Amino acid sequence: MENHQVVVIGAGPGGYRAAFMAADLGMRVTLIDPAANPGGVCLYRGCIPTKALLHLAKVKEEAMHAAEWGLTFKEPKIDREKIKAWKDSVISQLTGGLGQLTKARKINYIQGWANFIDSSTLEIKGIGQKADGKNQEEEISQRIKFDFVIIATGVEPIKLPFIKEYTDRIMNAEIALELKSIPKRLLILGGGYIGMESATIYKALGSEVSLVEVMPTIMPTMDPELVNIYLKQNKSLFKESWFNTKVTGIVEHERGVSVSMEKVTGDRVTGDKDSIIEREFDAVLVSVGMRPNTKGLDLEKAGVEIDQRGFIKVDNQCRTNVSNIFAIGDISGGMLLAHKASYQGRIAAEVIAGQKSAFDARAIPAVVYTSPEIATAGLSELECKEKNIPYRTVKFPWAASGRAVAMGATAGLTKLIIEEGTERILGAGIVGANAGDLISEAVLGIEMAARASDMALSIHPHPTVSETLMEAAEVFYGHPVHVAPAKKKS
Repeated sequence: MENHQVVVIGAGPGGYRAAFMAADLGMRVTLIDPAANPGGVCLYRGCIPTKALLHLAKVKEEAMHAAEWGLTFKEPKIDREKIKAWKDSVISQLTGGLGQLTKARKINYIQGWANFIDSSTLEIKGIGQKADGKNQEEEISQRIKFDFVIIATGVEPIKLPFIKEYTDRIMNAEIALELKSIPKRLLILGGGYIGMESATIYKALGSEVSLVEVMPTIMPTMDPELVNIYLKQNKSLFKESWFNTKVTGIVEHERGVSVSMEKVTGDRVTGDKDSIIEREFDAVLVSVGMRPNTKGLDLEKAGVEIDQRGFIKVDNQCRTNVSNIFAIGDISGGMLLAHKASYQGRIAAEVIAGQKSAFDARAIPAVVYTSPEIATAGLSELECKEKNIPYRTVKFPWAASGRAVAMGATAGLTKLIIEEGTERILGAGIVGANAGDLISEAVLGIEMAARASDMALSIHPHPTVSETLMEAAEVFYGHPVHVAPAKKKS
């Protein structure tokens, strides 16, 4: 049985980062994934295709708004097949590039699936080529020994109990991105970031979008002040919306999909007949959360512990309770973000190589790529209160930003959370155009334990929206340029 030094199961952003880093550190690496090239859900069916389609939505929105400034375009013509082809070309270019980088690093890439036999043995089932050289694919099965293994299999969409399977009409987010059709009436079940980004895409493509959410608002884990600004800008996004409402049944038929809903009080349906809602849609997009993708891994055979939700338990070095087995990214719980997975991939590879490395990030940015975008990093106001950290929040409205006004993007806000006494930047939140790009400066500031004065005294180019970070810091000291200083307490 062949022995492999480092095996990585799953080639998403965490997995391929771990494999690349391990190879760069001089180790022999095997990378296993069902796809022909690395990329994972993020590149094939998640982050990248979503952002490609959101870019189209943004282009359309800006073209329509330009009429207010004297530049009028005709209503865009939606060519679904061409849009789909362009989106697929983006995926092919990026995953193909990762395939070339894998070969350049001499990583042994196996297209297939893996499960544990014990804590040092894997069984691999996959696709290979026949020995006759005709390049015909066939299933292969082999067992290998490993010194170390890194599990990076991610998560999968939660399926509601009354849904037998996902179809072209009862979709999860992955199916929705295939753009097999553009439904006239679309219901989105779940107001998290995936649901809101999907709503933005399908609204731009011409769908009449409605929303049902069991919570009292959308994106409940995001800063409510930023979410409220977003909501004011998107009053017409949904034809109908139901909050504190639970879907109790979804039935597909020849004409579309029948959906049954009921109002919720606390965590229970009201049971009141008047609270029952029945509606018809052409399609439903279910986006109610994710669960760990451990199916088929046979973790129990390796002795790997999982938590109550099924996520693999790891320490700050991404090591499981079995010393030679690591887990990174979404499968290890916490914030389900590609960039966190990539960060952990590097750490796991460094630890295996014998380096002193650990997960100690002070700020993991989170971005919702809606219009406008919402981005946060570091501690929130609620977290500061829970930890009894004395803080002060300072804000700079984009209506006072010259660049934002010139772009017609005044519905934005930049806020900083600053520790009283030390004046360290603890957290930040931004809602506005390209907020996801702007938040990185705040992330660096938090990681470097920068004070508000560091940001206020750093010269920012004018006119840019990045100035709003500098001016928010200046608000802290009471001498902002483009907003009136706060009245001093007597």
